[in-house]
Amino acid sequence: MKEKGRGMNMGQGSGSGRGGGGGRNKGGSFGTGGSCICAKCGEKIPHQRGEKCTTIKCPSCGKTMIREELLESKN
Repeated sequence: MKEKGRGMNMGQGSGSGRGGGGGRNKGGSFGTGGSCICAKCGEKIPHQRGEKCTTIKCPSCGKTMIREELLESKN
């Protein structure tokens, strides 16, 4: 029969963590609508629901597109 541990480290956690980042856009999403835009040439196409803009190549120059809201927040 195994005995349970009798160590000293059996306290009740009560830390005061401060996290809360959540990554890009503070963990939210941009929702439906909006546009994907090429940061290089400025080509703009409508965003398709369920498809990330970063998976789309610009139809004009072939570079990766980004969500328009992200480009605006960097300026």
